[in-house]
Amino acid sequence: MSSGAFWIIVGAFVFAVIATGIVRRYALRKDWLDLPNLRSSHSSPTPRGGGVAIVAAFLGAVVAIRYVNRLDAGFLSALFAGGGAIATVGFLDDRYTLPAGVRFAVHVTAAVFVVSSLGGIPASALASWGLHGFWVGATIAVLALVWATNLFNFMDGIDGIAGSEASFIAGAGALINWRVGGDGGLTIAMLCLSAASLGFLCWNWPPARIFMGDVGSGFIGFSLAALGLATSGNGTVPIEVWAILGGVFLVDATVTLARRIMRGDRWFAAHRIHAYQHLARRWKSHLPVTVLVIVIDFLWLLPWAMAAAKHPTRALAIFAAALIPLIVLAIVGGAGAEET
Repeated sequence: MSSGAFWIIVGAFVFAVIATGIVRRYALRKDWLDLPNLRSSHSSPTPRGGGVAIVAAFLGAVVAIRYVNRLDAGFLSALFAGGGAIATVGFLDDRYTLPAGVRFAVHVTAAVFVVSSLGGIPASALASWGLHGFWVGATIAVLALVWATNLFNFMDGIDGIAGSEASFIAGAGALINWRVGGDGGLTIAMLCLSAASLGFLCWNWPPARIFMGDVGSGFIGFSLAALGLATSGNGTVPIEVWAILGGVFLVDATVTLARRIMRGDRWFAAHRIHAYQHLARRWKSHLPVTVLVIVIDFLWLLPWAMAAAKHPTRALAIFAAALIPLIVLAIVGGAGAEET
């Protein structure tokens, strides 16, 4: 890693720390607060919109990377156009509560733009799943981008959990991409996203002094998925590796959504019945749940993800081995179960 790349990463972290503090003071002055309600997991009014700092830190960093490590121009334009649209609609939703249809339309449009720029799921991955065809891969990629965008929004419900997960996935993805000899610019970009998320986490660690908001959660989920497409598209990191790294969020959100749909709930309505939310109420604290997620990430998911990267022909089987136990844990933890 060049000294220039190192200082870009450090700059992303420092900028995020400072910018989050500025956003917090501004939100308090303007009374931009997340007020507790029956669907909340917090008990006191808290400033929100801190994700703006992550967006600014990361996008500023990738522009700098373009000149230091020759980050692909196609990826950069896709990230700015798609990620910028996601962040903008998230910010507007934080401020004015936009209709779900408007948000969804922007998410789909951004996903289609990224897939048209970067390509869909690689043919090799599709073949290992028993699927074939460009349009099949493109459709799956669009759905994955949209789901990842909303995934982080669904799971950003207790202090520290989304910032920790973002920092882990991006940092672990960078480590794996570096180990397999992947694109250096993408590796630095992942480290910058990890650093920016960590900078925000300095303010969001339990007890949180500011929340990320949709502007940050949607942007992070979208950016991680775009990074996954970019690294899998050039044949270095199997797409399953990214699904494994995000396994906690992927499993909890998917199991919760599936159980709500099967029960006939209004699945798009706000709720607080993810497994992590049940545990936070049961343990009467956000901190142990966030720490538990971090422990699972490092001790369980990271080794499986590294194994999938080392043995790409077995990546699908490794993905199943890594996530099936988490599905069981999510159900035991109450994912999708009604509140009592």
